[in-house]
Amino acid sequence: MLSGPLAIEIPWDPNIAEISGLLLTWHGLFTSLGILAGVWLALRLGRVIDYDPDDIYSLALVAVPAGIVGARLLFVIERWDFYGTRPGDIIAITEGGISIWGGILGGILGGALYAWWKGFPLLRGLDIGAAGLLLGQAIGRLGDVVNGEHIATATDLPWGVIYSDPDSPAFAHSVAVGAVHPATSYELLGDLAILGVMLVLFYGLFRHRPGRVFFVYLIGYATMRFFLTYLRVDSAETLGGLLRVPQLVSVAAVVVGFPLAIWVWRRPPVTPVEPQLPPGRVPVKR
Repeated sequence: MLSGPLAIEIPWDPNIAEISGLLLTWHGLFTSLGILAGVWLALRLGRVIDYDPDDIYSLALVAVPAGIVGARLLFVIERWDFYGTRPGDIIAITEGGISIWGGILGGILGGALYAWWKGFPLLRGLDIGAAGLLLGQAIGRLGDVVNGEHIATATDLPWGVIYSDPDSPAFAHSVAVGAVHPATSYELLGDLAILGVMLVLFYGLFRHRPGRVFFVYLIGYATMRFFLTYLRVDSAETLGGLLRVPQLVSVAAVVVGFPLAIWVWRRPPVTPVEPQLPPGRVPVKR
């Protein structure tokens, strides 16, 4: 059994069980729970701003598949040297291989285009969708923590982790270098911290400022992911030989998002809609 000074051992098999030929994994379980939790949070926030719940369900039915396609597409682009000679493997998503940035961009683009096409309140939809997306990301990272799918650099810090199950994707790396940074745990905690800020602003200062919460998410997550990528050794592919792909996407998100955030910031506040009372009813002061 692997061991190391002041290291946390993660001994779990990444696979939970096989049921009728279907393999149930921790990664798949937490991904599914993350999607459900994200839709739930979007519905809760939608009530605050009177966003039609049927429209939220419709957006989820578009954004979730678009996110899956985007997640796979960016992963394939990052590793085109491999997939370019094996085009049949591009659609073999059940064998693993997705990019979180691809999922984010695919989900946002798919949901935004659908909202624009249907005439839904776009900026409000981006606000509640971003909060749901970030909660889903955080829960999904729990699966990465369990199975060790994303490999990080070595560390002698007391919260370094070692994966001791031979079926874990990080097992061989743990044998070679010992304890590593729990990079996915860092991202999980960062996701929750950004989400907390978003919720405070959504219910407070930005309640009548559609779009601002979304850009807190986009720029905040991009900044965090840029620096956390330095701790990852499984995101070594670069475009142009300068920065790794997740870092380049993070920079692009900030470069594109910042001027749009300024435009949203300068927009006047939305006047809250007063509830319509039946004839003869007098509003109750609270």
